[in-house]
Amino acid sequence: MRAIWSFCLVALLVFGWNGNATAGELSERLSNFPQWEKLTSVQPAAGDLAYPEWMAGSWQVTSTLVDLVAPLAPNIVTPGFEANRKQLNQPISFLVRFIPEKSPISILKILPKIDNKLSLLVADRAFNSLNLARAYLGDEAVLSVKVDPDSPNRQITLLRGERQLVSVVTARATETTSDGKFITTEVFQQLFKGGSRPYFNSVESTTAYHQLSISNPAIEADQVTAVYLSPQDPDYFAAGSKPVALYRYRLEFFPSKLPTTP
Repeated sequence: MRAIWSFCLVALLVFGWNGNATAGELSERLSNFPQWEKLTSVQPAAGDLAYPEWMAGSWQVTSTLVDLVAPLAPNIVTPGFEANRKQLNQPISFLVRFIPEKSPISILKILPKIDNKLSLLVADRAFNSLNLARAYLGDEAVLSVKVDPDSPNRQITLLRGERQLVSVVTARATETTSDGKFITTEVFQQLFKGGSRPYFNSVESTTAYHQLSISNPAIEADQVTAVYLSPQDPDYFAAGSKPVALYRYRLEFFPSKLPTTP
């Protein structure tokens, strides 16, 4: 369970048109780490999350946990938090890709010769999540990742031992800063199934992507994952609007020669 918890915190490169946050709110949120409260200015998630064109293609990503905070400790500490300390400053690498979104059938009927340039750039959710899960848990532990064909915001990670991690993106916002950073935030609900009892929580991930002009890596990102208790948790009212765990990651994207088509 501790390993699964660690994986779920960074399984966030995978998830309508996007809601825009108040100017500067997301960047200010990152700069205020770890003084966080629950984010309220997000819009219900509809459709997929669109990324800027400079993120197109395949990437070897190195993710490094650089800080972790339990704001309500010692009274409230999430499962696996202390065990996650051993991951501090330990890089994990995995492949991801960002591809053009397949045009909905209804749009194709209206515009049968739709220009590919009009397609949104989205994450290959199943591919990215599977690679990330196996990087953290091992190839043998992760059977598959399935994305709901009717919603890109719902996916199930199938694990050995008849265990499942169900993730549903419920809200999101984006922001583009004056210095060219693309910032996203997503809020999603998680359900762990297959243990002695189901476990629920709520997670928010805020990530600032920055394209580097002449450098390797080509993209850097600052990511903070905040974990909030669900209403089913007995400590829910004690925690209030505060997160019970915060994890900060440094992401580096190196170009890969992997084919960009699934």
